[in-house]
Amino acid sequence: MDVHNFFLILFLILVTARILGELFARMGIPSVLGELSAGILLGISGLGIIEVNDVLKVLAEIGILLLLFEIGLDTDIQRLKEAGGKAVVVALFGAVFPFTVSALFAYYIFDLTLVVSLFIGGTLTATSIGITMRVLKDLKKEHSEVAQIVIGAAVLDDILGVIILVFIYDYAITQELNMTNTLHTTVFILLFLLIAPTFANFISTFMKKSNEHQKVPGFIPTIIISLIALFAYFSHLFGAPEILGSFAAGIALSRRFILPFGMGLRNDEVFLEKVKNAITPIAQMFTPIFFVMVGLSMNLKVIDFTSTRFWTLAFVFLVIAIIGKYMGAFLLRNTNALKKALIGISMIPRGEVGLIFAEVGRVNCILNDEIYAVLIFVIIVTTIAPPFLLKWLFKYEKE
Repeated sequence: MDVHNFFLILFLILVTARILGELFARMGIPSVLGELSAGILLGISGLGIIEVNDVLKVLAEIGILLLLFEIGLDTDIQRLKEAGGKAVVVALFGAVFPFTVSALFAYYIFDLTLVVSLFIGGTLTATSIGITMRVLKDLKKEHSEVAQIVIGAAVLDDILGVIILVFIYDYAITQELNMTNTLHTTVFILLFLLIAPTFANFISTFMKKSNEHQKVPGFIPTIIISLIALFAYFSHLFGAPEILGSFAAGIALSRRFILPFGMGLRNDEVFLEKVKNAITPIAQMFTPIFFVMVGLSMNLKVIDFTSTRFWTLAFVFLVIAIIGKYMGAFLLRNTNALKKALIGISMIPRGEVGLIFAEVGRVNCILNDEIYAVLIFVIIVTTIAPPFLLKWLFKYEKE
């Protein structure tokens, strides 16, 4: 890509996202949907002006990491611990149910191959924390009990999703149930999860002490952006690069570092405010790129709306995708019906994580055009509908 063309692309993304985000917000619609719409408009589904490329993927990933870093800054560690048990229930049910039921339906009802059925199950397992947390942040609900449970559940959900993807991909390529790569990846992920929070606290303490002695301005944002880049790299090494050759594992793991990193800065309220003031403008610029990127990746043209089989498959898998996440919240005890509904809906978006799964399946000729189109449709609906529902339901929530 030519440098001058890239600058034009970046201009179009930022300006279109800003205009549509502001327009949607003024109409009472979550601004994140305006940014998603900007991607759909500019991408292959709309005008076809912009194609997804590696540079945009990097900028988008920086955007989501900065958003999650901000979420980490606002996350109360004690409340997150209190929500831990509930988060485990929501995550496990939300992973096991859609994976198992969708795979069984695909294999026994729709006569799809075992590999394709497993890949469908894996795709519907994923949850996009980025979509939900942006909506909660826009609604000023990032401190709510709902947000704490969703954050905790998303931590487990991402990890389970990556492990499932590694297992399915390995089986699809070798046609054998070889657990070596899956166990290898799982061990590295667990090691990373043990090391990352400890190192995050150490870095947080170092930042606070070092900032007092800096003579050159810009220390805080420089260190934070540098560490985001470093741990995104390390997390990929801890993932499964030899199997996937993509950033799927890196996404899950680097995000798991950014949250505790942000939380580690909460001990000092004065320094916390300095960090927020330094990072917020940068995050406000990069975060919309992520949501535009999700929109760019949604290819509506692959969908055959005239096909009866398409609608049958899409309806069944959409119902499973919604129930699988929604019903997990209804297993929670000592939680009122409204909060259960809010938690369940918050876990529904598939977003970029589902798109990555579907793309891995398509590129490696595991999913044909019809099944790929069905999954794209399910991902789009589960990504776009929840923000509307969350905004509506939160009007009745009291905390």
